[in-house]
Amino acid sequence: MGRGTWSWIVPDGLWEIAEPLIPLSRVRRQGGGTQDTSDETLFAAIIYVLVSGCAWRALPPCFGISKSTAPRRFLIWSRAGVWGRLQEEILHRLDDAGMLDLSRAVLDSAHVRAKKCPYGFRQAAVVAGAW
Repeated sequence: MGRGTWSWIVPDGLWEIAEPLIPLSRVRRQGGGTQDTSDETLFAAIIYVLVSGCAWRALPPCFGISKSTAPRRFLIWSRAGVWGRLQEEILHRLDDAGMLDLSRAVLDSAHVRAKKCPYGFRQAAVVAGAW
């Protein structure tokens, strides 16, 4: 695909940031298989699914990807830590450009592990004086 082919779904510059973070595809030892889809096309398809919320099986045919390729590659890239490193790289670039303002940052408790209380919720509240 030519440069900018997927600009309607992938914001300008995002592919250039993501490309070096994506692991190389492995060649099948036994050979065969279909020709590998470009990483840029797969990246655009994954971003499309994440942004639109559509199911993997509802991926539009314009991407030219089978129903199993995009979710499989998403899983491979997730296990390789691509999405976390992409977020870190974008945050570093925003910070370097002076565009990152953490004065109003919020920590979402859904991302923090909840510790189990040995007494249970009600007993813990009584001990803490909430009841």
